[in-house]
Amino acid sequence: MMPRIATVMITVLCLTPALVTAQEPQCNNIPFPGATTACNTAVDAVRAFYPLAGMIVSGGNPVLGTARTLGGLGHVALTARVNAIKAALPDPTAANQSPVPSSFNGAVPAPMVEGALGLVKGLGGGLLSVDVLGSALILPTGIQNLTVDSNATHISDAALGFGYGARVGVLNGSFPIPSVSVSWMHRTVPRLRYGTLGTAPGTGDDFEFTMDLKSDSYRAVAGWRFVLVDVAAGIGIDRYKSTDTNIRFYDSPTNIRTVVINPTNTRALVFVNGGLSLAAVKLVGEIGLQAGKDQAFATSFSGFDPKAAHAFGGIG
Repeated sequence: MMPRIATVMITVLCLTPALVTAQEPQCNNIPFPGATTACNTAVDAVRAFYPLAGMIVSGGNPVLGTARTLGGLGHVALTARVNAIKAALPDPTAANQSPVPSSFNGAVPAPMVEGALGLVKGLGGGLLSVDVLGSALILPTGIQNLTVDSNATHISDAALGFGYGARVGVLNGSFPIPSVSVSWMHRTVPRLRYGTLGTAPGTGDDFEFTMDLKSDSYRAVAGWRFVLVDVAAGIGIDRYKSTDTNIRFYDSPTNIRTVVINPTNTRALVFVNGGLSLAAVKLVGEIGLQAGKDQAFATSFSGFDPKAAHAFGGIG
Protein backbone atom coordinates (compact mmCIF):
# COMPACT_ATOMS: atom_id res chain seq x y z
CA MET A 1 0.00 0.00 0.00
CA MET A 2 2.77 2.47 0.95
CA PRO A 3 4.71 1.96 -2.35
CA ARG A 4 1.48 2.45 -4.34
CA ILE A 5 0.68 5.72 -2.54
CA ALA A 6 4.28 6.90 -2.99
CA THR A 7 4.15 6.19 -6.73
CA VAL A 8 0.92 8.14 -7.09
CA MET A 9 2.29 11.12 -5.14
CA ILE A 10 5.48 11.38 -7.17
CA THR A 11 3.64 10.84 -10.47
CA VAL A 12 1.15 13.61 -9.69
CA LEU A 13 3.86 16.08 -8.76
CA CYS A 14 6.01 15.22 -11.75
CA LEU A 15 3.06 15.62 -14.15
CA THR A 16 1.93 18.92 -12.68
CA PRO A 17 2.81 21.66 -15.17
CA ALA A 18 5.94 23.47 -14.02
CA LEU A 19 5.95 27.21 -13.62
CA VAL A 20 7.61 28.58 -16.76
CA THR A 21 10.48 30.64 -15.44
CA ALA A 22 12.63 30.77 -18.58
CA GLN A 23 14.53 34.04 -18.24
CA GLU A 24 14.05 36.07 -15.08
CA PRO A 25 12.33 39.35 -16.15
CA GLN A 26 14.63 41.37 -13.88
CA CYS A 27 17.58 40.08 -15.92
CA ASN A 28 16.29 41.17 -19.33
CA ASN A 29 17.74 43.87 -21.58
CA ILE A 30 20.79 44.81 -19.55
CA PRO A 31 23.16 46.39 -22.09
CA PHE A 32 26.41 45.73 -20.21
CA PRO A 33 28.19 42.71 -21.80
CA GLY A 34 27.59 39.47 -19.89
CA ALA A 35 25.28 41.02 -17.29
CA THR A 36 22.05 39.36 -18.48
CA THR A 37 23.73 35.96 -18.67
CA ALA A 38 25.32 36.36 -15.22
CA CYS A 39 21.94 37.33 -13.77
CA ASN A 40 20.09 34.38 -15.31
CA THR A 41 22.84 31.95 -14.33
CA ALA A 42 22.67 33.11 -10.71
CA VAL A 43 18.85 32.92 -10.64
CA ASP A 44 18.88 29.38 -12.03
CA ALA A 45 21.69 28.37 -9.66
CA VAL A 46 19.57 29.46 -6.69
CA ARG A 47 16.50 27.62 -7.97
CA ALA A 48 18.53 24.46 -8.60
CA PHE A 49 20.42 24.46 -5.30
CA TYR A 50 17.91 25.33 -2.61
CA PRO A 51 15.65 22.22 -3.01
CA LEU A 52 18.80 20.12 -2.58
CA ALA A 53 19.82 22.11 0.49
CA GLY A 54 16.31 21.59 1.83
CA MET A 55 16.58 17.85 1.31
CA ILE A 56 19.87 17.72 3.22
CA VAL A 57 18.25 19.61 6.07
CA SER A 58 15.08 17.53 6.29
CA GLY A 59 16.12 13.99 5.36
CA GLY A 60 13.37 11.41 5.23
CA ASN A 61 12.16 10.06 8.57
CA PRO A 62 11.93 12.75 11.27
CA VAL A 63 12.73 10.11 13.91
CA LEU A 64 15.27 7.86 12.24
CA GLY A 65 14.43 4.17 12.15
CA THR A 66 10.92 4.11 13.58
CA ALA A 67 7.31 5.08 12.96
CA ARG A 68 5.99 4.41 16.46
CA THR A 69 5.31 7.32 18.80
CA LEU A 70 6.99 7.30 22.22
CA GLY A 71 3.94 6.72 24.40
CA GLY A 72 3.35 9.89 26.38
CA LEU A 73 5.12 11.96 29.02
CA GLY A 74 8.42 10.75 30.38
CA HIS A 75 9.58 9.14 27.12
CA VAL A 76 12.47 10.71 25.23
CA ALA A 77 14.45 9.78 22.11
CA LEU A 78 17.70 11.43 20.98
CA THR A 79 19.35 10.86 17.61
CA ALA A 80 22.66 11.96 16.11
CA ARG A 81 22.63 11.59 12.34
CA VAL A 82 24.33 12.75 9.17
CA ASN A 83 22.32 13.42 6.01
CA ALA A 84 23.90 13.72 2.58
CA ILE A 85 22.89 14.39 -1.02
CA LYS A 86 24.88 14.68 -4.23
CA ALA A 87 24.90 18.22 -5.55
CA ALA A 88 26.67 20.32 -8.16
CA LEU A 89 27.28 24.06 -7.88
CA PRO A 90 28.06 26.23 -10.92
CA ASP A 91 31.39 27.99 -11.27
CA PRO A 92 30.65 31.67 -10.53
CA THR A 93 33.63 32.71 -12.67
CA ALA A 94 32.16 31.04 -15.77
CA ALA A 95 28.59 32.35 -15.98
CA ASN A 96 28.98 33.18 -19.67
CA GLN A 97 30.03 29.69 -20.73
CA SER A 98 27.48 27.23 -22.09
CA PRO A 99 27.05 24.86 -20.46
CA VAL A 100 28.19 26.46 -17.22
CA PRO A 101 30.83 24.19 -15.61
CA SER A 102 30.72 23.11 -11.97
CA SER A 103 33.06 24.37 -9.29
CA PHE A 104 31.82 21.60 -6.96
CA ASN A 105 30.29 18.23 -7.76
CA GLY A 106 29.95 15.71 -4.95
CA ALA A 107 28.20 14.73 -1.74
CA VAL A 108 27.18 17.49 0.67
CA PRO A 109 26.88 16.25 4.29
CA ALA A 110 24.92 17.81 7.15
CA PRO A 111 25.33 16.46 10.71
CA MET A 112 22.46 17.07 13.09
CA VAL A 113 20.97 16.20 16.44
CA GLU A 114 17.26 15.38 16.67
CA GLY A 115 15.08 14.88 19.71
CA ALA A 116 11.58 13.59 20.38
CA LEU A 117 9.61 14.08 23.60
CA GLY A 118 6.44 12.15 24.36
CA LEU A 119 3.58 14.53 25.12
CA VAL A 120 0.25 12.69 24.85
CA LYS A 121 -0.24 8.93 25.26
CA GLY A 122 -3.31 8.92 23.05
CA LEU A 123 -6.13 6.44 22.77
CA GLY A 124 -5.94 2.65 22.62
CA GLY A 125 -3.71 1.34 19.87
CA GLY A 126 -1.67 4.55 19.76
CA LEU A 127 -4.27 6.67 17.97
CA LEU A 128 -3.69 10.42 18.50
CA SER A 129 -0.59 9.97 20.63
CA VAL A 130 1.64 13.02 20.21
CA ASP A 131 5.40 13.61 20.28
CA VAL A 132 7.09 17.00 20.15
CA LEU A 133 10.05 17.05 17.74
CA GLY A 134 13.12 19.27 17.59
CA SER A 135 16.38 19.41 15.66
CA ALA A 136 19.63 21.33 15.38
CA LEU A 137 21.86 20.96 12.33
CA ILE A 138 25.22 22.09 11.09
CA LEU A 139 25.61 22.79 7.37
CA PRO A 140 29.35 22.78 6.65
CA THR A 141 30.63 25.37 4.21
CA GLY A 142 33.84 23.61 3.23
CA ILE A 143 32.70 23.96 -0.37
CA GLN A 144 34.48 26.30 -2.74
CA ASN A 145 32.77 29.72 -2.99
CA LEU A 146 30.18 28.89 -0.27
CA THR A 147 30.30 30.80 3.03
CA VAL A 148 27.99 31.74 5.89
CA ASP A 149 26.69 35.30 5.75
CA SER A 150 28.39 37.46 8.37
CA ASN A 151 25.08 38.17 10.14
CA ALA A 152 23.82 34.56 10.11
CA THR A 153 23.70 32.13 13.02
CA HIS A 154 26.80 29.97 12.81
CA ILE A 155 29.38 27.86 14.63
CA SER A 156 32.85 28.66 13.37
CA ASP A 157 32.52 28.47 9.56
CA ALA A 158 29.35 26.32 9.55
CA ALA A 159 25.73 27.47 9.34
CA LEU A 160 23.54 26.52 12.31
CA GLY A 161 19.89 25.71 11.65
CA PHE A 162 16.99 24.66 13.84
CA GLY A 163 13.72 22.80 13.45
CA TYR A 164 10.57 21.97 15.38
CA GLY A 165 7.41 20.00 14.80
CA ALA A 166 5.14 17.22 15.97
CA ARG A 167 4.41 13.57 15.26
CA VAL A 168 0.95 12.04 15.71
CA GLY A 169 0.37 8.32 16.08
CA VAL A 170 -2.16 6.40 14.01
CA LEU A 171 -1.27 2.82 15.04
CA ASN A 172 1.20 1.38 17.52
CA GLY A 173 1.23 -1.82 15.52
CA SER A 174 2.06 -5.40 16.36
CA PHE A 175 3.58 -7.65 13.71
CA PRO A 176 2.43 -8.07 11.00
CA ILE A 177 0.45 -4.83 11.46
CA PRO A 178 2.85 -1.87 11.16
CA SER A 179 3.20 1.12 13.42
CA VAL A 180 1.97 4.20 11.56
CA SER A 181 2.45 7.90 12.25
CA VAL A 182 2.24 11.24 10.48
CA SER A 183 4.38 14.28 11.18
CA TRP A 184 5.18 17.86 10.34
CA MET A 185 8.51 19.66 10.77
CA HIS A 186 9.50 23.26 10.13
CA ARG A 187 13.22 23.84 9.60
CA THR A 188 15.39 26.85 8.83
CA VAL A 189 18.88 27.39 7.49
CA PRO A 190 20.48 30.81 8.01
CA ARG A 191 21.65 32.99 5.15
CA LEU A 192 24.45 31.58 3.00
CA ARG A 193 26.62 33.38 0.47
CA TYR A 194 27.85 31.93 -2.81
CA GLY A 195 30.42 33.71 -4.97
CA THR A 196 32.24 36.99 -4.38
CA LEU A 197 32.30 40.02 -6.65
CA GLY A 198 35.55 41.88 -7.15
CA THR A 199 36.20 45.61 -6.98
CA ALA A 200 35.50 45.90 -10.72
CA PRO A 201 34.11 43.68 -13.49
CA GLY A 202 36.50 40.84 -14.26
CA THR A 203 38.35 41.04 -10.92
CA GLY A 204 36.18 38.55 -9.04
CA ASP A 205 33.27 36.23 -9.74
CA ASP A 206 30.62 37.01 -12.36
CA PHE A 207 27.90 36.98 -9.70
CA GLU A 208 27.23 36.39 -6.03
CA PHE A 209 24.06 35.58 -4.13
CA THR A 210 22.87 35.27 -0.55
CA MET A 211 19.94 33.06 0.42
CA ASP A 212 18.26 31.55 3.44
CA LEU A 213 16.02 28.50 3.47
CA LYS A 214 12.80 27.53 5.21
CA SER A 215 11.17 24.15 4.76
CA ASP A 216 7.96 22.48 5.87
CA SER A 217 8.11 18.69 5.77
CA TYR A 218 5.08 16.40 5.88
CA ARG A 219 5.61 12.67 6.40
CA ALA A 220 3.61 9.45 6.67
CA VAL A 221 5.68 6.54 7.97
CA ALA A 222 5.00 2.84 8.58
CA GLY A 223 7.38 0.68 10.58
CA TRP A 224 7.91 -2.91 11.71
CA ARG A 225 10.12 -4.47 14.34
CA PHE A 226 11.63 -7.95 13.94
CA VAL A 227 13.41 -8.88 17.20
CA LEU A 228 16.57 -6.72 16.94
CA VAL A 229 15.88 -5.27 13.50
CA ASP A 230 13.72 -2.23 12.78
CA VAL A 231 12.41 -1.36 9.33
CA ALA A 232 10.49 1.77 8.32
CA ALA A 233 9.28 3.20 5.03
CA GLY A 234 7.63 6.48 4.29
CA ILE A 235 6.42 9.07 1.84
CA GLY A 236 6.45 12.82 2.13
CA ILE A 237 6.12 16.26 0.65
CA ASP A 238 8.52 19.13 1.29
CA ARG A 239 7.73 22.77 0.64
CA TYR A 240 10.79 25.00 0.37
CA LYS A 241 11.06 28.75 0.20
CA SER A 242 13.77 31.37 0.33
CA THR A 243 12.97 34.96 1.27
CA ASP A 244 14.75 38.01 -0.14
CA THR A 245 17.40 36.09 -2.02
CA ASN A 246 19.82 38.78 -3.20
CA ILE A 247 21.67 38.29 -6.49
CA ARG A 248 24.41 40.81 -7.30
CA PHE A 249 26.40 41.42 -10.48
CA TYR A 250 27.93 44.31 -12.41
CA ASP A 251 25.62 46.06 -14.87
CA SER A 252 28.19 48.74 -15.78
CA PRO A 253 31.92 49.24 -15.20
CA THR A 254 31.19 50.98 -11.89
CA ASN A 255 27.75 49.83 -10.71
CA ILE A 256 26.57 46.65 -8.97
CA ARG A 257 22.94 45.71 -9.56
CA THR A 258 20.93 43.73 -6.99
CA VAL A 259 18.10 41.46 -8.10
CA VAL A 260 15.78 40.08 -5.40
CA ILE A 261 13.78 36.87 -5.86
CA ASN A 262 11.63 34.78 -3.50
CA PRO A 263 11.73 31.23 -4.89
CA THR A 264 9.39 28.48 -3.71
CA ASN A 265 9.33 24.81 -4.60
CA THR A 266 7.46 21.63 -3.68
CA ARG A 267 8.99 18.15 -3.96
CA ALA A 268 7.71 14.65 -3.20
CA LEU A 269 9.97 11.97 -1.76
CA VAL A 270 10.09 8.35 -0.65
CA PHE A 271 12.48 6.71 1.81
CA VAL A 272 13.29 3.51 3.67
CA ASN A 273 15.12 2.94 6.97
CA GLY A 274 16.83 -0.13 8.32
CA GLY A 275 18.16 -0.35 11.87
CA LEU A 276 19.83 -2.70 14.31
CA SER A 277 19.09 -2.38 18.04
CA LEU A 278 22.06 -2.86 20.36
CA ALA A 279 21.01 -2.50 24.01
CA ALA A 280 20.26 1.22 24.52
CA VAL A 281 21.76 2.21 21.15
CA LYS A 282 20.27 1.80 17.69
CA LEU A 283 22.25 2.03 14.43
CA VAL A 284 20.10 3.11 11.49
CA GLY A 285 20.66 3.80 7.81
CA GLU A 286 18.35 5.66 5.45
CA ILE A 287 18.10 5.93 1.67
CA GLY A 288 15.55 7.91 -0.29
CA LEU A 289 14.68 9.66 -3.51
CA GLN A 290 13.54 13.25 -4.02
CA ALA A 291 11.40 13.73 -7.15
CA GLY A 292 12.78 15.97 -9.88
CA LYS A 293 11.01 18.95 -11.39
CA ASP A 294 11.35 20.88 -14.64
CA GLN A 295 11.76 24.55 -13.74
CA ALA A 296 12.40 25.63 -17.35
CA PHE A 297 15.84 27.07 -16.68
CA ALA A 298 17.40 29.49 -19.14
CA THR A 299 20.83 28.13 -18.17
CA SER A 300 22.43 24.81 -19.06
CA PHE A 301 24.65 23.37 -16.31
CA SER A 302 27.45 20.88 -16.95
CA GLY A 303 27.29 17.61 -14.99
CA PHE A 304 23.96 18.41 -13.35
CA ASP A 305 20.41 17.77 -14.52
CA PRO A 306 18.04 19.97 -12.49
CA LYS A 307 15.03 18.02 -13.80
CA ALA A 308 16.30 14.67 -12.48
CA ALA A 309 15.32 12.94 -9.24
CA HIS A 310 18.01 13.05 -6.56
CA ALA A 311 19.02 10.25 -4.22
CA PHE A 312 19.76 11.10 -0.59
CA GLY A 313 20.92 9.13 2.40
CA GLY A 314 21.66 9.27 6.08
CA ILE A 315 23.08 7.32 8.98
CA GLY A 316 22.60 7.69 12.71
